[in-house]
Amino acid sequence: MSSHQISVTINGEEHTREVEARLLLVHFIREELGLTGTHIGCDTTSCGACTVLLNGVPAKSCTVFAVAADGAEVTTVEGLGNGGLHPVQQGFTEKHGLQCGFCTPGMMLTSKALLEENPDPSEAEIRWGISGNLCRCTGYVNIVRAVQRASELMKENSDG
Repeated sequence: MSSHQISVTINGEEHTREVEARLLLVHFIREELGLTGTHIGCDTTSCGACTVLLNGVPAKSCTVFAVAADGAEVTTVEGLGNGGLHPVQQGFTEKHGLQCGFCTPGMMLTSKALLEENPDPSEAEIRWGISGNLCRCTGYVNIVRAVQRASELMKENSDG
């Protein structure tokens, strides 16, 4: 089996490791680094539970090889708040945007990217923006409300 040395910045910290060419990014994050907030769901990009931000763009880490992330910046749910709650986390808390929590890390990271691209999305734009992430518990109503609340909080933070 061939191995490669990679350097990936995850949540602001650089990690250099020797990895097998076929190691998936989700396994690198969970098993090599112990960051278990990135969940493994379907392994087929259908559910979005493994979503991380790869250079700021949502990526389903169950189908990205770790070697493809060499030199990249990755944000996982553990890096979202930087010591406090990120507005997306606060929105999900205030508006009860989760039940079992399995989809929540991927949903939050996708929502963060959406709000950075579109700070004031409509309900339809939010639903479209999170459409690659499945939730079996909530019916999405509170998730949409959580993203709307996060949008408000982000605007308040940028005004002050």
